[in-house]
Amino acid sequence: MQGTGNPAGGEILFVDFMEQWLEVIKPSIKLTTYGGYQYNVQMITCYFREHKILLNRLTAEDINNFYQEKLKWLKATTIHKFYANISKALKYAVQNGYIPFSVMDKVNRRKLGRFTGKFLKQSEAVELFEAVKGHKLELGVIFGAFYGLRRAEIVGLKWDVVDFDANTVTIEHTVTIATIDGKQRLIADDTTKTKSSFRALPLVPDICEKLLKFKAEQEANRRLCGKMYNKAEGCYLYVDALGNRINPHYLTNEFPKFLVEHGFKRMRFHDLRHTNACGGCRFSRYIKSAWAHQHKHNRKTIYSRSPKKEIRSR
Repeated sequence: MQGTGNPAGGEILFVDFMEQWLEVIKPSIKLTTYGGYQYNVQMITCYFREHKILLNRLTAEDINNFYQEKLKWLKATTIHKFYANISKALKYAVQNGYIPFSVMDKVNRRKLGRFTGKFLKQSEAVELFEAVKGHKLELGVIFGAFYGLRRAEIVGLKWDVVDFDANTVTIEHTVTIATIDGKQRLIADDTTKTKSSFRALPLVPDICEKLLKFKAEQEANRRLCGKMYNKAEGCYLYVDALGNRINPHYLTNEFPKFLVEHGFKRMRFHDLRHTNACGGCRFSRYIKSAWAHQHKHNRKTIYSRSPKKEIRSR
């Protein structure tokens, strides 16, 4: 059992503390990150609200019981996200004097099984490139399998980052989906997932030719559709005939269906990155720099200068 710590803060309900901690850190994190944290905190508070546990009375056993309950219907990877958010929140509580120490060191953290992603063999990748020609998925498959780009990076590609003279394409803009306050939002941002994800990739001749073809088609559609064409989103590479940017969910939902319909083994769109990393693409020797995924343990981002906003008891 934890001590009382800061009398004013320690007497707050754990669920109220978690909700107010989330609002404290909101200005210092990305909107997409906030959306994920918000979901986690909602799951945490939904369980603990009926138990009415005070912050300074929270025990490792309380958290272990929460984990065991959620493991009945959630994956261990999701439980790890809960663990991370509770750990950060309790660390904030210690730093600001609400409690003397965190109980998280005594919590049983369930080990994750090693994840093995699916990937296409070289012959399968070549067959997929042929099968997807002319399909709405083509651009996504090219940049996913050939360059190993993430979904958000593919949808976020703009024509101004494609340099046909230098034969390079720069990854510097992303389009992601976040659920905030129960509503899905598309977030276009001039940032990437990690610092190493900001990179310039070589345009090999085949891909350069493809992009020039896509660009010509877009210009033809722009002239044909006139005022109906979405000029605001027409700056993106991956748009439909009316200039509307492709929704990231389209790749996630339609790619597995396409594979099954065309006799390929079922896999996630994200698994195309594994195809790139494992050399399934015959041109992968040209694009080793495209594989920006860090295989080290995820670096823990600690808010060393968290806002000194007071968390109040309700």
